[in-house]
Amino acid sequence: MELKAVHHVGLVVRDLDRSIYFYHDVLGLPFANEPTPWFEGPALEKGVGVPGATLRQVSLWVGEHSTIELIEYGNRPQTSTAPVPNNHLGAAHVCFKVDDVRTTKAELESQGVAFYTDVNVVDSGPLAGWRWVYFSDPDGLALELVEVAYYLKDERDENSAAYLRTRPALADLEGRVP
Repeated sequence: MELKAVHHVGLVVRDLDRSIYFYHDVLGLPFANEPTPWFEGPALEKGVGVPGATLRQVSLWVGEHSTIELIEYGNRPQTSTAPVPNNHLGAAHVCFKVDDVRTTKAELESQGVAFYTDVNVVDSGPLAGWRWVYFSDPDGLALELVEVAYYLKDERDENSAAYLRTRPALADLEGRVP
């Protein structure tokens, strides 16, 4: 088995049209497909694992080979009004790779995007070379920009191999809850 790439990342949003303004107009992502009409039916319910599912979606290009899929469910529970906090099980974020994180951050700030912090710079450890910063979309979903200034491949490969040699046995992890 070989996983070749991440084809797309899907995000559930409250209002597809509002999200299109942010991801297309502010972030500049071009359409991979136009917004779909509403879908529903037994095959969709089974396919997404949501009883009574109704949804519409759009896909936008991120670079040449990846897309981000925005999905609006017509039957999203009324209690589902806030994103999952970053430290909760199931939380996720999308990270966009950029050439210059500071310039991109400044461009987005000029369009009203608020960031959690200034750019974080990492020059030691497993993420050495990263320059990163988080922000949110209109629904509060976590997004990140990262510039990889350099990558210490030999060091990463050596440390990954050391981890694999010394990690706990799978049987020892059964039932372990941190």
